[in-house]
Amino acid sequence: MKGLMTKCAAIVPLVLCVPGLAAAELRCKTEYLRGQYVFTATGFTRAPGSAPGTPWVPKAILEVLEFNGDGTLTTPGLTVANPFGDLGNVLAPPAGGAAGTYSVNDDCSGTVQFLDAGSVAFKIQVDLLGGTIWMIQTNPANNVFQGSAKRVR
Repeated sequence: MKGLMTKCAAIVPLVLCVPGLAAAELRCKTEYLRGQYVFTATGFTRAPGSAPGTPWVPKAILEVLEFNGDGTLTTPGLTVANPFGDLGNVLAPPAGGAAGTYSVNDDCSGTVQFLDAGSVAFKIQVDLLGGTIWMIQTNPANNVFQGSAKRVR
């Protein structure tokens, strides 16, 4: 009986701590995005300045993003299919794409802003460990474009 009491005395404080641990909220931070990610996305685009009613055409991207953990990023690799409307172009600049900035809020939402002529911007949602980023383009307005970026190193 004394052994059972000793075991209970040791276990009870641990059990009482569990609700406190469960209640602790995990928070995202900008620092969680660090390393190289591959972003793939598909959607639709129209040529800039298109009149209402202009048909949407398919667009796709494969992009390597390097998140620096400090709110800055670089784009060492980029390939975009049909970026400017229904021209059928596939662009792959040898120097990659534009650099940018990003932020991650406590609730794992955030933004990515590329420092390019088009001011390309995305709303993002980051998984709690920072391994996956879901992205939807918010600027320029002539795009309906979404995809995800996965950490590769």
